[in-house]
Amino acid sequence: MNYLNFESAMSSKRMRRYLNACGGDKRKAQMLYRLNLRLSQEMFTVISCYEVSLRNAIDRIMSEAMGEDWLRDAILPGGFFDNPLFSGTTRIMHKAYNELVENKNYSCSKMLSAMEFGVWKYMFSASQYRASGRRLLKVFPNKPKSSAQMQYNNQYVFNEMDAINRLRNRIAHHEPICFLQNQETISTSHLLDCYYRILALFKWMDIDSKSLLYGLDHVISISQQIEILRNRVYINQQ
Repeated sequence: MNYLNFESAMSSKRMRRYLNACGGDKRKAQMLYRLNLRLSQEMFTVISCYEVSLRNAIDRIMSEAMGEDWLRDAILPGGFFDNPLFSGTTRIMHKAYNELVENKNYSCSKMLSAMEFGVWKYMFSASQYRASGRRLLKVFPNKPKSSAQMQYNNQYVFNEMDAINRLRNRIAHHEPICFLQNQETISTSHLLDCYYRILALFKWMDIDSKSLLYGLDHVISISQQIEILRNRVYINQQ
């Protein structure tokens, strides 16, 4: 497809950032857009595998302590999430639970899979971590030991997952991930930072990410292709 047709389909407003980043070179702008899509697909796959692994690990810990219907029970009257402070989280949980009940399709596994990534993230916030029994760091048996200089506590985990969640949302809303934030400079540094955060969290969970993501993870190779394109743009601008 030639550039004008491509731009017509994607919109000139969306393509302007790519075109400016590539010094007005339409062929390179189109190539960068395609590489960004491929990188988004690859990174979303990695995040999805982490999200499923995380929620399954959380479910195991909580089920052992509170029974397999712990997620439903948490939002029932008197449940540990029956608290106005947790309204954002419980709104998502109630919506999922009510829809499953209305469709006569409720099961604890279906409710679990209906949760958003943000639900699991906020379970490591200070108040929700306390409410759920201060047990969720058991999800990370290989977590480094805290020291006076660095506390690898629930807040640290929350911050790591917040960065991952923000990237996940950018990809889900079709926003580019091949630029420096709010700039027209080609870079995959932020993306790679989140990528390595996920690999570290997999390791903390005692999960062999290399084996889990075998054949699925091409984040590094596509990032390298984007960096090669960036260097070509830079050379042409000299």
